[in-house]
Amino acid sequence: MRVLSIVHHGIEDGGVFDEAVAERGHELEHWLVPNGDAVPATGAHDAVIVFGGAMHPDQDHAHPWLGGEVSYLRETLAAGVPVLGVCLGAQLVARAAGAPVGPAPASEVGWHEVELTASGRDDPVLGVLPERIDAFQWHHYTFGLPDGASELAVSASCRQAFALEERAWGIQFHAEVTREMIVSWVADGSHELPVSQAELIARTDELISTWNDVGRRLCTAFLETAG
Repeated sequence: MRVLSIVHHGIEDGGVFDEAVAERGHELEHWLVPNGDAVPATGAHDAVIVFGGAMHPDQDHAHPWLGGEVSYLRETLAAGVPVLGVCLGAQLVARAAGAPVGPAPASEVGWHEVELTASGRDDPVLGVLPERIDAFQWHHYTFGLPDGASELAVSASCRQAFALEERAWGIQFHAEVTREMIVSWVADGSHELPVSQAELIARTDELISTWNDVGRRLCTAFLETAG
């Protein structure tokens, strides 16, 4: 398959998701949206993965390219191309599907427990996760549930995942992150941390191996479903 990776910042990459795409022999292309590159043709890719970013999904005034990306995602959803959104990506997929996006009741930065719903346990993608797991998060916004979508996971703060007609998925948590990515994010955004940098990195060292295994399984399940 041709897989499109949509990224929004130089330090945002696909982590273990990129590894899963490569391991299965798929062709991976990147679209760094803020660079002003041409919008890909709708349907030119067999699957699309949309990653995170420091901006919020409704900040079109500060990031005018957001509107074009949302239009692309809306057309991609209408064409039935499988899409997986991560954090900001999930919020943009929800927005493209007509759901509201806005500030979460509480920010989640660091490791927070996520629990699958009954629909999540039965889902072909999210169902590969344990019923409860400590998930890495870094977000201040959340998304509403698009019409026709199923809620797949929740946390103490907000909705964590949805599926739309088994063709689009959104996850609020960062299933793709590697330890190196977290170290970079912590150095760049230390003012947002609820704990010390040392404490967050120590917690990461405890959990990251299991988390990366889960992330690879989740991305592989998405690719298999997309195929």
